[in-house]
Amino acid sequence: MKAKLRIKQIRSTIGIDERLRLNLRGLGLGRIGKVVVVNNTPSFRGAIKRVLHLVTVEEVTVEEANNG
Repeated sequence: MKAKLRIKQIRSTIGIDERLRLNLRGLGLGRIGKVVVVNNTPSFRGAIKRVLHLVTVEEVTVEEANNG
C-alpha cells in the first residue's frame, strides 16, 4: 500500500521567515506538538524539505495513519 507521512512540528516559528510560516500553514501545522498525516507526494516532500529543521517526519502505512 502507499505510504503516508506523519509530520510533527517540534520547533517554534518565532524569528522564522514569513514564507516558511506559510509553508507550515500549508502543511496543516502552526503550533509546537501538532501532528498531521499527509500523502507521500513530491509536492508535500518539497514543502517538508523547506521546513525540515522545524519538524520531524516519519513514514507510516495507511492503516497506521487511520488508527492515529
